[in-house]
Amino acid sequence: MENLTKEQRHKNMSSIRSTGGKLEVALRSALFQFGFRFRKNDKRLKGSPDIVFPHYRAVVFINGCFWHAHGWKSGNSLVSSSALEESVLYSLSCEKFRMPKTNRSFWEAKFTRNRARDLSDIAELLEQGWRVGIVWECSLLGKKRTEKICEVAESISQWLEEEFSEPFRKF
Repeated sequence: MENLTKEQRHKNMSSIRSTGGKLEVALRSALFQFGFRFRKNDKRLKGSPDIVFPHYRAVVFINGCFWHAHGWKSGNSLVSSSALEESVLYSLSCEKFRMPKTNRSFWEAKFTRNRARDLSDIAELLEQGWRVGIVWECSLLGKKRTEKICEVAESISQWLEEEFSEPFRKF
């Protein structure tokens, strides 16, 4: 049962920002300490990637498990391109995602649209010759969060230095 009024829920949801979250800032900071220089949320690229490495022709999206329905088995296949399948992007083992109990049809439609948009954005970036990395929120949270962020930053560093061996990677 819903514990918040409509106004309280609206206030909570409107305070959630799409850029500059704590995890995003922490990961960018770790990458900067590794010596990488990048752009943030470049609107010229499809999907406004959270981190853009022009020198390496690579982008990184930092996806929240709730908003991108990480771990949700939708039942519909959204494959938009042969470049990337939905099953490759969305693993079914994330414990951070919970389907809301109220207004379920709205949320299912929203998550389906979000996933379709993600797949379309990634496919277009890959077609343009960009390498695409996805960092899931669940890979950065939990005990030893600082160490996890450093490990992910190190993995991204290795991926960037590998040149074009892996056009798509999850972290």
